[in-house]
Amino acid sequence: MESQLILAVILGIAVLLFLILKLKINAFIALLIGSIIVGISAGLDAEQIMRTVQEGMGNTLGFVATVVGLGAMFGAILEYSGGAKTIANFMISKFGVQRAPLAMVISGFLIAIPVFFDVAFIILVPMIYALQRKTGKSLLLYAIPLLAGLAITHAFIPPTPGPIAVANIIGAELGWVILIGFIVGIPTALASGLLFGKYIAKRVHVEAPKEIEKGEETDLPHIGITLWIISVPIFLILLNTVSNSDLMALENKSILNGISLVGHPFTALIIANILAWYFFGIKRGFSREKLFKITSKSLEPAGTIILLTGAGGVFKQVLTNTGAGELLATSLSNAGIPLLAFAFISAAIVRIIQGSSTVAMITAAGLVAPLMANTTLSGPQLGCMVIAIASGASIFSHVNDSGFWLVGQYLGITEKETFKSWTVMTTILAFTGFISVTIISLFL
Repeated sequence: MESQLILAVILGIAVLLFLILKLKINAFIALLIGSIIVGISAGLDAEQIMRTVQEGMGNTLGFVATVVGLGAMFGAILEYSGGAKTIANFMISKFGVQRAPLAMVISGFLIAIPVFFDVAFIILVPMIYALQRKTGKSLLLYAIPLLAGLAITHAFIPPTPGPIAVANIIGAELGWVILIGFIVGIPTALASGLLFGKYIAKRVHVEAPKEIEKGEETDLPHIGITLWIISVPIFLILLNTVSNSDLMALENKSILNGISLVGHPFTALIIANILAWYFFGIKRGFSREKLFKITSKSLEPAGTIILLTGAGGVFKQVLTNTGAGELLATSLSNAGIPLLAFAFISAAIVRIIQGSSTVAMITAAGLVAPLMANTTLSGPQLGCMVIAIASGASIFSHVNDSGFWLVGQYLGITEKETFKSWTVMTTILAFTGFISVTIISLFL
């Protein structure tokens, strides 16, 4: 029976990767097929398999669909209003050209909270072009710190889809994920963004594309209101997490209830959307029809992420219901492999093989979640587990990752130069993130 379960898991993962890599089938369908294969191979009957699919999908999407949808709409309004450029311009003005790489790291870190990685990068590319033309230094001196800041937040900090999906699958509180993600993000940004950016810029000189004449952008949101609106949902979620922990002993039930209401990710993001709708939209002259189109359009990519996450929940549920998860946990324990290391390694393997960091996160979370069934991990420890998975899923971006081609195209560099800069940066990011979260976990 044990060998049958192990073979079932191996076969399911092999089928999943074959469908995605060889047949180019959408990851949503591939995950569902892989889950069904595991169920059949493990001996479940047809009714049990279909009930497991429904259970896994339903349990996962109840939370994720709401948060990803609200986050996508919030980010879309920020993007169209110019809020992302406001932050970048402010950072450059405060830090100066000499410390522009640091300004780019912080800008990327903040902007990727509400805006998807690729969208945020495309919005800010003109900023790093202008810096290169002004200083004459390699474009990579500014691009690598910006990309590191964007990639770290994209992987570590909710409400971006990856960490939300992983947190939901393994049962971690978003507040702890945000807090630990921020802490881990600091040394990770320094190592992969600033230090490596400075190193590679001296060895690979890249010129910005020729400048295209265009009008001056003056009608951007004020930096104060921009940072305030971005910080509101994060503050509310963190406040709720702290109020429910031993760090903040509140005996007044009505206050606790109020904090729990406004600090739940659903409510926090609804509040953020209302604020963005008014201050970034209505107050700046956007028509209600325009805002409706912007937010509706933002739900198109969100739909793919939501379905993909649901399929990851199905994969987890199959491993749980077949008993394969418990068997893997026992095998890991006997082999002496820590759960945190397994989380990182499994995400890294899937990421390198198939390319998508989101698919890697969801697949690894599906593998890890059943292993924690008989463990008693605290909220902070579960937060560490999410960041370990996110770190592994960020490693070694190469030719099977759309981000690899996006970065190479916009920076105007060859595949070899993209490997030497972007790919190495993502690998440094992954290992620094994992080492940092491992150290933190030792004190929890």
